[in-house]
Amino acid sequence: MRKKNNPPISERYRLILSAVHMVYRLVNSTYNVRELSLRLTRLLCQFVKASSASIFILDPNKKKLSLIAIFNNKINILLDKRKDFASVSKREKRVTQGYAIFEKRLIGLPLVADDNVGAIFIRRKRNENPFTNFDREMLSVVVEQAVTAIKNLQLYEQQQRTILGSIKFIDKLLKKHIHDVSQHAPVYFNLIKSLAENLGVSQAGIRCLYYASVLHDAGAVDVPYEILAKSSRLTPEEFKIIRDLPAKSVELIGPVEFLKPVLPIILYRREKYDGTGYPSGLKKEQIPLGARIMAVVDAVEAMIKGRPYKKKQSIAETILELKKNSGTQFDPKVVKVFLELAKQSRFRNYLKKIS
Repeated sequence: MRKKNNPPISERYRLILSAVHMVYRLVNSTYNVRELSLRLTRLLCQFVKASSASIFILDPNKKKLSLIAIFNNKINILLDKRKDFASVSKREKRVTQGYAIFEKRLIGLPLVADDNVGAIFIRRKRNENPFTNFDREMLSVVVEQAVTAIKNLQLYEQQQRTILGSIKFIDKLLKKHIHDVSQHAPVYFNLIKSLAENLGVSQAGIRCLYYASVLHDAGAVDVPYEILAKSSRLTPEEFKIIRDLPAKSVELIGPVEFLKPVLPIILYRREKYDGTGYPSGLKKEQIPLGARIMAVVDAVEAMIKGRPYKKKQSIAETILELKKNSGTQFDPKVVKVFLELAKQSRFRNYLKKIS
């Protein structure tokens, strides 16, 4: 005789297989621990019919809480500040250390790989049915798959941080190499980010724009300073070297796997909306949106800050130049958003800080 509230054996197998399939799909479509944790809490509430679910993640190095993802059947909540962890109970902390909780309306299971990764909790309200052994079994299935995925993502994120440290080092080398020739103002990425957000670019896309903003001139390491600093007209040979910069930058950072989505932004940021740019003569929507955004910001910075070969312009003159070249050199949609943002004091302050 089966226990009360437990489904028939055939139904149990179906639910477990369904859970395995859903978690597998989730894991293979998520690329960072934060997003995976949030999505897993929603999945748990769906499969175990819990009133809320939460996932505690430990920092892989410090072994302290680094984030808590919560879903209460209405909204997802992400806590990642030290003050957010003050209310975590001793019992919950013990689960992150390897202990389990199995109560009528609370189940807590540790996430354990080679070491403790965190913990998963599901809860039901007092007026809801108590958890069964099958509910615990379902949670265990999710834990078995989630712990490996979280551990792998943590390792991947550690590798990213290491690579980003190298990227920042490359950026410092570039600044030292080219001095003030094409060194960006501190607000350069703020301008890019503002445009991207208002054009509906995803957070992943904005991260790519950040990497591109740091690395787009990486190829300048191989360019003689005399050419970069030249204030007179470039010779055909020198101009070819400058035109090849995007391709050289792509060649330099191409082997870094997670930077692959960044490469088209760097390679095509010198393309023009009407197809007269380089290196491939792309036009309109053929040019990646990130490259079209960077093209506008690059031009704005060059006009306001000035270059060895070009005198500074005022913000008003720069805006007139953008309007004049909208639809030819620049994407009209990007220019339109730029002009709207330029009316806002915060964005205007970014522009003032360029010079």
